[in-house]
Amino acid sequence: MRRSDEKSGLRFTSRTGYSEQKKYRVDTFIHFKKESCFMKYLHTMIRVGDIDAALDFFVGKLGMVETRRKDVPEGKFTLIFLAADQDLKQAKAERAPEVELTYNWDSEETYTGGRNFGHLAFTVKDIYATCAKLMAEGVTINRPPRDGRMAFVKSPDGISLELLQEGEAQAPAEPWASMENTGSW
Repeated sequence: MRRSDEKSGLRFTSRTGYSEQKKYRVDTFIHFKKESCFMKYLHTMIRVGDIDAALDFFVGKLGMVETRRKDVPEGKFTLIFLAADQDLKQAKAERAPEVELTYNWDSEETYTGGRNFGHLAFTVKDIYATCAKLMAEGVTINRPPRDGRMAFVKSPDGISLELLQEGEAQAPAEPWASMENTGSW
């Protein structure tokens, strides 16, 4: 036997008592969008084990720009905020959108990514040139851009980054078209 709560849009099953389905009424959704939507994306935080390796990857190899840094001696950590070059003006003015690298000074913990975190995504002007540059700098292309549109690489701390061709996909080209995946992405 099922019962519904029309006011909330929840439907319950008498067997478990858990919400089985959430239905959103159109008028409620429109009200929410107009009156209550106040969120703005700020940053994604990544814990890093080696600050120099992380900065070499994100700044040296990917070309991101450090927008600010904060050392917190009492907490024994450093926060480093980075922005993609095309987001730099906005990131400096609004402190968003950014990637926050968190370095814990005395930690010996090895950070591993869980499947609950997927990846960071960036557009690039030329997917093939970007991947060739990264390979020349020793970065493994975990998922090559076989389709001329998408590639995946990983940071030194194992964070997946999706690189997407800006605009339309490029025509498939070698060596990418026949290159196999390496590891997970």
